[in-house]
Amino acid sequence: MNCSNCGHFNDGGKFCVKCGHKLQEEVAVKQAAAASEYQPQPQPAYAPQQPNQRVRQAKKVSKSFFSYFAEGIKNPTATAQAAGESQFVNALITVILYALSIPIMLYVGWKLLLIQFVRSMFKLPIISEELAPSDMEDFNTGVDLIKATDINSIIHFNFTDFVFKQGVFIFIGLAVIIGATYVAAKFGKVDVSFKEFFSRFGTFLIIPTALLLIGLVLAFLHVEYFSYFMNFGLLSIFLVVPFTIASFKQSGTNGLDRIYSTLIVYVVITIVLTFIANGLGEEAKTIITRMGNSSELNDLF
Repeated sequence: MNCSNCGHFNDGGKFCVKCGHKLQEEVAVKQAAAASEYQPQPQPAYAPQQPNQRVRQAKKVSKSFFSYFAEGIKNPTATAQAAGESQFVNALITVILYALSIPIMLYVGWKLLLIQFVRSMFKLPIISEELAPSDMEDFNTGVDLIKATDINSIIHFNFTDFVFKQGVFIFIGLAVIIGATYVAAKFGKVDVSFKEFFSRFGTFLIIPTALLLIGLVLAFLHVEYFSYFMNFGLLSIFLVVPFTIASFKQSGTNGLDRIYSTLIVYVVITIVLTFIANGLGEEAKTIITRMGNSSELNDLF
């Protein structure tokens, strides 16, 4: 230790061996200075992490929707008549599910639809009478080969592009149908806001949506009967329209008759479905063209 008075180094002891200065005072001063310089930083109190506000809101919405959807399947009429503007979000989710389930189902099951179409063609009397048994065996072998092959990866059929584009197209078509139904109801002297009308229409749409979701599950399981659920779900839109219009009371007797209102909306539905079918037909042409131009697919045969 160096003496603060003369600077002489001391191995130990209480006094400096050169000048006699007391070393303990020096140690005490240094310890006090070090203690004064060191101030422990206060540790922040532990605050439990709060769940994300969006996550909580999403859980709340999903719980409300599943309860609403289940009740709509169980008691469709009562649930629809009780649906007010507060069910607008749940009805909107139902409409979105309806619109998206169709292109997803077609993307997953288009291969099975193609096989069903070819089979139906082979069963036509004009064709089947000219086919030899060996030709049918070759065809069945080819069908089994197609089922076992991931053709989507060969023809590069893009999921996002197909589902998003067709889903938006179908959603716009549904919006047109709902808007036409609302206008027809207003001509029929039905006094209701659009949000309440939309909520009731979406609630009546629960069962058709459930049919499409069942078909979607069957398509994922590669069950060919999924197409029946898809057709029922699409055609049941013709029942949603009169059910929705009839569920409201007319505020007057001089409005447009509900039968004529329904027929007018049916015309709109037919036009919308025609546009949707044309869009899907163009996608089918694209798929067939890619299949014809795919050297990898031709190698399978």
